[in-house]
Amino acid sequence: MARDIQKIVLDIADLQAWYGESHVLHNVNLRVCEGEVVTLLGRNGAGRTTTLRAIMGLTGTRKGSIKINGAETIHLPTYKIAHYGVGYCPEERGIFSSLSTEENLLLPPFVSKMDRGMSIEEIYAMFPNLLERRHSQGTRLSGGEQQMLAVARILRTGARLLLLDEISEGLAPVIVQALGKMITTLKTRGYTIVMVEQNFHFAAPLADRFFVMEHGQIVENFAASELQSKMPVLNELLGV
Repeated sequence: MARDIQKIVLDIADLQAWYGESHVLHNVNLRVCEGEVVTLLGRNGAGRTTTLRAIMGLTGTRKGSIKINGAETIHLPTYKIAHYGVGYCPEERGIFSSLSTEENLLLPPFVSKMDRGMSIEEIYAMFPNLLERRHSQGTRLSGGEQQMLAVARILRTGARLLLLDEISEGLAPVIVQALGKMITTLKTRGYTIVMVEQNFHFAAPLADRFFVMEHGQIVENFAASELQSKMPVLNELLGV
């Protein structure tokens, strides 16, 4: 099906965002269709994480438009935005360290009336490591296992638009490979994913489209089919 007649899940127009007096995002425009995997690339401080946080209402002042499945959400609080079926996995993960893996998975509420989320059994099938560690406290999980758990908790809520911030950072190659397989599986199931990634080699084979940010603005936007022709630009902007 052609992209221009696909359902638009996330439509950002002229987005500006501030942290206090600091003006961080400058007229960001971003449109993501259902079932797409989109990657935000850029150097540290380019505004990628702030874009995800702005979608969730976690910045200061926001101006412009953020539509999720056609509904304007820019003036809504975070908990109401989540109920539009949005799941955010921040870089710091936010695992409850005193709870076991399974208790962490049982904790999140459902955020979607249309989708009840993945069952515990489906989660364990996707993440066998979590099944093995289901009775282990969060403090006893490795960094990779904590990352898997952070993503798995979102899948339990019924969210279909996933915002993933640097999920591969600092992890062993075998864990990074497992997370890549997870993203591929979720894409086949119709999930829509926006990733912030510093690890270009992790993101490159997964994404349908790439947006490059610099100084709080999107300066490049291209499809995966254009990746090779864009490598000189990416080398200049990112040093990949």
